[in-house]
Amino acid sequence: MSNTIFITGASSGLGKATAKLFQSKGWHVIATMRKPQEEKELSLLENVTLLPLDVTSLSSIEECVRTATSQFTIDVVFNNAGYGLVGPLETLSDEQITNLLNTDLLGVIRVTKAFMPHFREKGAGLFINTSSIGGMITFPLNALYHAAKWGLEGLAESLHFELSKLGIGIKNILPGGIRTDFVGRSMAFGTLNTAPYQAILDKANEAFSEVMKPEQLTPPEIIAETVYEAATDRKDQLRYIAGEDGKQFYATRTRIGADAFREQFDQLFFGKQ
Repeated sequence: MSNTIFITGASSGLGKATAKLFQSKGWHVIATMRKPQEEKELSLLENVTLLPLDVTSLSSIEECVRTATSQFTIDVVFNNAGYGLVGPLETLSDEQITNLLNTDLLGVIRVTKAFMPHFREKGAGLFINTSSIGGMITFPLNALYHAAKWGLEGLAESLHFELSKLGIGIKNILPGGIRTDFVGRSMAFGTLNTAPYQAILDKANEAFSEVMKPEQLTPPEIIAETVYEAATDRKDQLRYIAGEDGKQFYATRTRIGADAFREQFDQLFFGKQ
């Protein structure tokens, strides 16, 4: 009998790559997304079930989890849905702030909570969350994104205590930059009162164009392999840093310390002496 993984945000990028990898390994995959009727690739694969899910809606989460657990015994829940939000805090609308936190942080909390009875009753199960190297370090002008990802790190680290007593695991995947359409389809930008920040934005955009060149980013298929490793290695390991850039950033921060690392980024982005 094959294992089953439940994936949020499976319509593109890392979510879709992970769904395809697990399916190729013989797993049954429950791939969730807001509009499964528009999915043209995963729908053609055997042992893939598409379900509608909006992680910002509690009723959608409850209905989707109820449907999934009534039909399948879930072994792994991969909380992957998320997007980025860039800009000085003052330029972000309250709607943008709320939507980002609802998706990247509260969505993970609510999906995790909804699946806990299922895992608790079977005495086993594993939550895997897409965090980010941005849950351990910060880039300029990404305060809300980092707030969500640092929140996921605290969530997982504390949840580990209670879940481990129930036979349930929790792990975070911390990728660096992923070579997807994240900067396009999955990125929002602040637009309110940008004039006072224009000089900062211009310098930051120039630096980001160098740091985020597509050829320097890791393909989602490579990050998906780390997700599969976390799902199958049976290790009691909380964090899996993925992608060479993520590993290099984290190694540098560990070696020189948080303050020096932040100063290094200030110099890189803004030329501060």
